[in-house]
Amino acid sequence: MLQTQDLTVRFGGHVAVNAVSCTFAPGTLTAIVGPNGAGKTTYFNLMSGQLKATAGRVSLNGQDLSGLSASARTRAGLGRAFQLTNLFPNLSVLENVRLAVQATQAGRHRRGLNWWSIWSDHSALTERAVAILQSVSMTQQQDAPVASLPHGDQRKLEVALLMALDPQVYMFDEPTAGMSHDEAPVILNLIRQLKADKTKTILLVEHKMDVVRELADRIIVLHNGNLVADGDPAEVIASPVVQEAYLGVSASAAQKEPA
Repeated sequence: MLQTQDLTVRFGGHVAVNAVSCTFAPGTLTAIVGPNGAGKTTYFNLMSGQLKATAGRVSLNGQDLSGLSASARTRAGLGRAFQLTNLFPNLSVLENVRLAVQATQAGRHRRGLNWWSIWSDHSALTERAVAILQSVSMTQQQDAPVASLPHGDQRKLEVALLMALDPQVYMFDEPTAGMSHDEAPVILNLIRQLKADKTKTILLVEHKMDVVRELADRIIVLHNGNLVADGDPAEVIASPVVQEAYLGVSASAAQKEPA
């Protein structure tokens, strides 16, 4: 269970995220939506440790993560994908995934990387990396340098890296950003596969409401840094406050809309 309690960050006099309290349970996919500048990515950054909170706390399974770095939070079970790909472009596809598997195992055994562990575990690491690439249908590209991949395949590879980390919580920040109409379904299918594992928690920041309607079990809405709605996707999308905040429809007009 991932939880934020009164999570807040201020930049000068501007409150970007204002005392947001929310709990995210395993087996659910929660979409975080809102207009540009609402605080969605900032909220993600506070949870994953890219930003330090002004106030409030983040916890996972009762463990307070608030004082931990982003890398320590990853080891604790938070897996984060970004709007822009975060890969090693000069290494091969397989090498990228193998490094992620290796880092995960080293973290779990609380040991640093050394030449002996690299050589002794090489076969097992490679086997695990290949299995992950098979699950994202990228074995044919495993020897290709990442820099040569089209954008859609780079986004697929980033999901593969997240899978290699085997986190308790998957955090996707606009996973289809910059992807073509033909490429986006591949990423969405991967998220569907992850969602099938009811031991995992998935958080999704996404602007495309058709994606949100299809994938989300729950929607929370941020507006001007405040949590303004939380609940069933159909009810939240239809609510006047969301029509006004997210879609730009006035509350009075939304209430007059026919069912």
